[in-house]
Amino acid sequence: MTSFRALFFRGKPDAGYSRAKRSGKKSYHELAHERFKFIRILFVLGIAGFLILLTGVIITLGPLDISVLDSYSALLARFWPEQFYVDELTSRVVWNIRFPRIMGGIMAGFGLGICGCVMQAVLKNPLASPFTLGITAGAQFGISLAAVIGFSFLAGPYFIIGNAFLCALFCSLFIIGLAAIKGATSENLVLAGIAVNYFFTAISQLLKYFATDEQLRLMTNWGMGDLAAFSWTNSRILLAIFVICIPLLMTKCWDLNIMTAGDETAKSIGVNAEKTRIFIMVVSSLLVATIVSFMGTIAFVGLVAPHMARMVIGGDHRFLIPASGVLGALVLMSADAAGMNLIAPTIIPTGIMTSIVGVPFFMYLMMKGKRKEFWT
Repeated sequence: MTSFRALFFRGKPDAGYSRAKRSGKKSYHELAHERFKFIRILFVLGIAGFLILLTGVIITLGPLDISVLDSYSALLARFWPEQFYVDELTSRVVWNIRFPRIMGGIMAGFGLGICGCVMQAVLKNPLASPFTLGITAGAQFGISLAAVIGFSFLAGPYFIIGNAFLCALFCSLFIIGLAAIKGATSENLVLAGIAVNYFFTAISQLLKYFATDEQLRLMTNWGMGDLAAFSWTNSRILLAIFVICIPLLMTKCWDLNIMTAGDETAKSIGVNAEKTRIFIMVVSSLLVATIVSFMGTIAFVGLVAPHMARMVIGGDHRFLIPASGVLGALVLMSADAAGMNLIAPTIIPTGIMTSIVGVPFFMYLMMKGKRKEFWT
């Protein structure tokens, strides 16, 4: 059987590699690979540690004076009350007001970062993301449908959220179905996403034209994205979807590595590129639909985070997927903290802050040279 090295490295192995294999010692290339692997793991763990540190700092931002030590004590006291103690007011503010918003930012940023990473991989398009492919446009249409016409697929407390979720999921499945008619190639999926994006955006704008002031305010506020909508009740649903979707995406990391070489190469190795592409789009669309239904439209996180990770650790999706998720959480948390404190007490919606950060990076990607440079 052809070895992995022979598949991805042309030419004969160098003399040092051959001698090392005969002597049982590791070659220079193998040692360099292991060293780079260690650096990747260290990078992911480092930004995860920084995320924990940033959580304690962000909790201190607000009208109530809370120290970093008190913020960590309030979090740990919930699990170990005998070892950690804070006053009742601090505990309530941390657990009921500040920490839920931070957890919402972590979960939403992590999910959007991962979805942006796998979408860019299967579509081989550096500008692919849940926002640019029109999935959020479907969610916006669901909100507009509930606000203006009063129609909803679900009743009760999920009157609006249910519409956003189902319409976003329908939009993504429609993109996949439309592309499957002509073959689920990356080009067809991108073109279908652009078409659906324009279509649902146009219908949402039409409904806004007939909306009252109150209805228009609801649609506008939701379209800006806001982590304040997150609560501990929502976290159970999000956590359940995360537990299902993220392991499924991680199982395809080797297939994604192979698919970056092209569909024909993947097919020759035994990877069905079209089936893998559809599977990843369905799973990631479910995750994105859940996030945007609770927190609104949050743009550019799914676009920026994977490229930031790729610039540091390369394109190995075993490390790139978790790194994109953690960096997405870091970007979204930082943007939300800036929006809350930049012109306090006025709070800038999270979606606006992520767009302010993301647009310059988006333009940089568009102006960058050859397309292949995105994947080096």
